[in-house]
Amino acid sequence: MKFAIMTHIALPEGKDPKQRLDELIEEVQYAEELGFIGAWHAEQHFTRFGIGSSALVVASHLAAKTTTIRLGTSVMVPPLHHPIRLAEDTATMDLLSGGRLDVGYGRGGGNFGYEGFDIPREQSLERFKEVVTMVQHLWTTRDYSYDGTYYKICRVNLVPTPVQQPHPPVYIGTLSTGATMEFLVSMGYTLIVGPVLDTAIALELCRGFVSMSRAAGHAIPMSQIPFFRFLHLAETQKQARQEAEASLRWWYDMTTWRRTFAEGSEYDQSLDAWRHTLTQPTVDLEQVYTHRAFIGTPEQCIANIKGLQEQGIDYFGCNFAFSCMEHDQIMRAMALFATEVMPHFTTPSGGPRSLPVQA
Repeated sequence: MKFAIMTHIALPEGKDPKQRLDELIEEVQYAEELGFIGAWHAEQHFTRFGIGSSALVVASHLAAKTTTIRLGTSVMVPPLHHPIRLAEDTATMDLLSGGRLDVGYGRGGGNFGYEGFDIPREQSLERFKEVVTMVQHLWTTRDYSYDGTYYKICRVNLVPTPVQQPHPPVYIGTLSTGATMEFLVSMGYTLIVGPVLDTAIALELCRGFVSMSRAAGHAIPMSQIPFFRFLHLAETQKQARQEAEASLRWWYDMTTWRRTFAEGSEYDQSLDAWRHTLTQPTVDLEQVYTHRAFIGTPEQCIANIKGLQEQGIDYFGCNFAFSCMEHDQIMRAMALFATEVMPHFTTPSGGPRSLPVQA
């Protein structure tokens, strides 16, 4: 199997943005050393939920700090980008990284982000399709012209073009087999599955994609789908859940809180103050532990991943760095995963460097 990491680059209250990005760099460098093949990060705007607003700038910096690990965007939101600029930036990033870019797209959740860019959310699907289609042709076509609903260009030649030919791999995230799925299948792209769906539902989504892809003549197999789960490991299940609880609650509380803003942002406000207004929790953690996240011992994680493998999943992604999880806990969970879990699915190739002893 292939293994990758993912993060939304969350910024809990009290955390310095530069410190968080420095931690991200160390986590990605360590992932490369441990044998993970990819590191994915999200584009978010106007929120502490994630500070990867300039996702390709972050990716370019990570490219300069690493050598072999692939760098993915999970996900960029094409309707918030001009297609020429997006094509130029991705091609340049692919060149700078030596062909290590994986392009992940999505339409984004809710209205958050669209309002700041003054783009009606109801236009998101058609804008998404138009921008993604244009970027692919800009990557591959000389003297490219396009006359669409939102963009018109005439005889544009992209300089430079991507290193990867005919273009970097493209993945698209969606939560259903609806219009976005139909589009990604028609383009011959691959589904990417984030950690927000229950595992059984996510697997059903994968099966739907495989069936639709086969019918469309592309026949992309289950094994090519990056499949991500919240993941935290410790010596005991009790310890793992204790360490993960605050971060899982932060994720679901922040997600719910953000939806209450018709305009503006929660950035300068207090999450704890908002929590005092709640009459019931935003999440049932037992439901998450049972059906969505892999939180527990290495042995439990091995069993969970083997279950995915039996369903055809061959690219498994670990969201170690979710929400307010502390950097040292992320690094130790990564090391535990690499030493105790990965050898059951991959050929061993050396061990990780030791981590510093915490004071």
